Amino acid sequence: MDKTLSKLSEAVASIKDGMTVMIGGFGGSGAPIELIHALIDQGSKGLTVINNNAGNGHVGIAAMIEQGMIEKMVCSFPRSADPVAFTEAYKAGKIQLEVIPQGTLAERIRAGGAGIPAFFTPASYGTELAEGKITEEFEGKMYVRENWLKADLALIKAERADLHGNLTYRMAARNFSPLMAMAADKTFAQVRRVVALGSIDPEQIVTAGIFIDGIVEVPDPAQEEALNRAGAVYP
Repeated sequence: MDKTLSKLSEAVASIKDGMTVMIGGFGGSGAPIELIHALIDQGSKGLTVINNNAGNGHVGIAAMIEQGMIEKMVCSFPRSADPVAFTEAYKAGKIQLEVIPQGTLAERIRAGGAGIPAFFTPASYGTELAEGKITEEFEGKMYVRENWLKADLALIKAERADLHGNLTYRMAARNFSPLMAMAADKTFAQVRRVVALGSIDPEQIVTAGIFIDGIVEVPDPAQEEALNRAGAVYP
């Protein structure tokens, strides 16, 4: 099945108001800027967004916040290089926040993809992040129960894809994306290059095409940090 799409808008067309959307990226590394901006153009509201960060500058996720699209942000680092959009929205009571330790965030997403409803971790025990959560002692150490994270849709960025949606990633741009592709009901990826079937060594495939619903070729993707250095604002 050929999973290529001709337009970025096709990849975000099924996102509706109130949905939960996972967005890949570790800061700007692996952030699908073009897909995010296509979602801004589409205009869905009341979204819950799961990402490692809460955006920087005035592009990407930060631009989504400024457009009033995000009702709740689920992340590990709400404040990073230039978090002005999130900070202003949060102080004004316009956005909710759930902070999750980074390793726990990754494991909750992985659990969602693996069908594991909950697990125990020592991370956050004794802190405000553990308040109201179930705790239990194992071998003399206290652990916090954390539930899986799943999403209606995931938007990710990859390096190469074949026509069936099998993906490879470029170095650290891999980060959360393989986990998110498994934990979402649907996943769409922007890729630098679409290649013919059989062109990717099976041992190099990180995300199998069974987890991918559509791919869009973006040969020269924007980098969040470069956009911010240039003072870019979207839209």
